Amino acid sequence: MVQKMNLSADHVNVKGTGRAAETTNQYIKRTQARKLKHSQEYTSSRFAFGASLAIGVVILLFSIDFAEKSISPVAAVVAAVFLVESAFELLISLLLRSAVLQDREISRSLRLSGLLSAVMVLNGNIFAFIAGFTCMQKEKTLEYTLSIYMTLTTVCIVLVSALNLFKEYVADTFLLGMYLLAGLIVFDLLAMFLISKWVKRRTTDKKMLPLAICLILSAVTGNVFALLIGIISISKLCHKDKEISIEWIDIINRLFRNNMSIMGMFVVVFLISLSLCSYLTFDYSIAVENNYTAMLIAPCLEYPFGTDNFGRCVFTRIVFGARISLVIGMLATAAPLIFGGLLGAVAGYYSGKIENIIMRILDVLYAVPSILLAIAIVAAFGANTTNLILALSVSSIPVYARTVRATVMGLSNAEFVEAARACGARDWVIIIKHIIPNSLAPIIVRATMGIGTAVLSTSSMSYLGLGVEPHIPEWGNILKIGSSYLETNPYLAIFPGLAIMLIVLAFNFFGDGLRDATDPKLK
Repeated sequence: MVQKMNLSADHVNVKGTGRAAETTNQYIKRTQARKLKHSQEYTSSRFAFGASLAIGVVILLFSIDFAEKSISPVAAVVAAVFLVESAFELLISLLLRSAVLQDREISRSLRLSGLLSAVMVLNGNIFAFIAGFTCMQKEKTLEYTLSIYMTLTTVCIVLVSALNLFKEYVADTFLLGMYLLAGLIVFDLLAMFLISKWVKRRTTDKKMLPLAICLILSAVTGNVFALLIGIISISKLCHKDKEISIEWIDIINRLFRNNMSIMGMFVVVFLISLSLCSYLTFDYSIAVENNYTAMLIAPCLEYPFGTDNFGRCVFTRIVFGARISLVIGMLATAAPLIFGGLLGAVAGYYSGKIENIIMRILDVLYAVPSILLAIAIVAAFGANTTNLILALSVSSIPVYARTVRATVMGLSNAEFVEAARACGARDWVIIIKHIIPNSLAPIIVRATMGIGTAVLSTSSMSYLGLGVEPHIPEWGNILKIGSSYLETNPYLAIFPGLAIMLIVLAFNFFGDGLRDATDPKLK
């Protein structure tokens, strides 16, 4: 009996020791995962490895013609370059992982290896560029991170614009635009270096004020990252208290913790900046004038996306189409945001007859399918850009009105509203000055995601022949032409389709990240 009791005790001890060891291992794994997650160098390098590997594999698959059993040498070389770069990023990420887990300082040579990653942007590897500059800087502030994306935006615009050098002729302002963009790259790199020296986590040197003003002025190219750096620097200099927390800056900080949302924001900013800079570096005539000597040419250096059935450069048409799609998307979102927001605020603030009248009218409007309502408006007033914006705006008013109403109903009895009433403030003053500004967070998130939907609706209407005029380069019009050549020249539909997918995904990723950043529960 005693021997059995001893065996049972030994079994319990072994079992308890095993559970303790398992718990210890789980704790160690969680601790290591937490360390790696908080290391920006490791996360950015790991993300660059995965993205480079995925791009390399996709290009390699597209380089193989399974029907002809042949391989495109150019595409195979590009795929090989991305795969080599992914191997390099994997090596860097493993070295960074070892340093982080062992609580060692990242060596100077490992940080300098970021220069090699940054150079990879010359073949379009933007992920390696971000990882490289992130690895080089030890103390990474929000301004420094923004400066990385600011510089990357300008570099990508130069690389895209440089493709025009392979054409027979370029725009009259092409050289001027390229010189200005090259000078802007030098300025961005200098600004990145100065930001790394003058901006710390708790303090900002007064020398940043002239640089911040110059960055704001450089945002005329559409580079929103430069604008944000300038405004953030000036805001921090105005708030001399080091411990003060500026809410909108904290939101941007939280936004930059999500890689996918930042990539979405980068794509949006890049397209905006490219749309503005294309006035100097792209020739509009190539996108609209017929050239019957260059009909249905396959993608090549001169025509990266090929030519359509009228000999027009599809690549140039997509670049100018981004300008139209973004303008229509933003205007078709801003108009219902303003009118729907005001109606929702009034309905949420007042109760009784006013609320019932507004919401019942909006319910009738909401009951009609948005695309059907847009088609009806365009069919009644004619197919042009102005009527398209009007049609998309009217169909979106109930969505924003409902969002604002739900937020305002929760704020109408708040203490600051009661205080404003007690001070004798009029209702319209309370709505405009107090309630609407405190309801902006969910509206901004909804509007960000709504732009992508508006762009998709614009392309859909143009594809049906009810949107932008057919002769204007717009992504829906380009896709409509390409749909007739899916069997013989599929690139005519693939590239505009990918452009539409890219911008919709970018706005959705950005909107999701912005929603998480503004959620107080996720701080």
